[in-house]
Amino acid sequence: MQITGSAVSLTVEDVAASAAFLKAHFGFAEQMAADGFASLGREDAGMNVVYLQRGTEVLPEGFRDQHAAGLILAFVVADLAGEEARLRAEGVAITMPLREEPWGEKLFQVTDPNGVIVQLVEWAQPQQ
Repeated sequence: MQITGSAVSLTVEDVAASAAFLKAHFGFAEQMAADGFASLGREDAGMNVVYLQRGTEVLPEGFRDQHAAGLILAFVVADLAGEEARLRAEGVAITMPLREEPWGEKLFQVTDPNGVIVQLVEWAQPQQ
């Protein structure tokens, strides 16, 4: 098997709102879109983010009305504090403030208009 690309697909109520959030605040570009569907990418992300509207027939019948939940869309960045300052300046609400975990992960979270958690991460040395 040869994998030529990767994507995460999230089911949301308002595809346009989530897509606009990633474009405005995280530098993603729309690569494909149709009614109830958007695929966004960045050259340096290594994957695409796909939004599907709840209820769309492309989803299996038992999953059509579910909402993206219980997951975190995480991006590793080089200047975590700088990204937090930038997002605050852009008016994005920080829903989990900057913190460092004992296993060596520094992170903060924001939430998009559909409730999708976006986490920015910078790896640090684990605390001893």
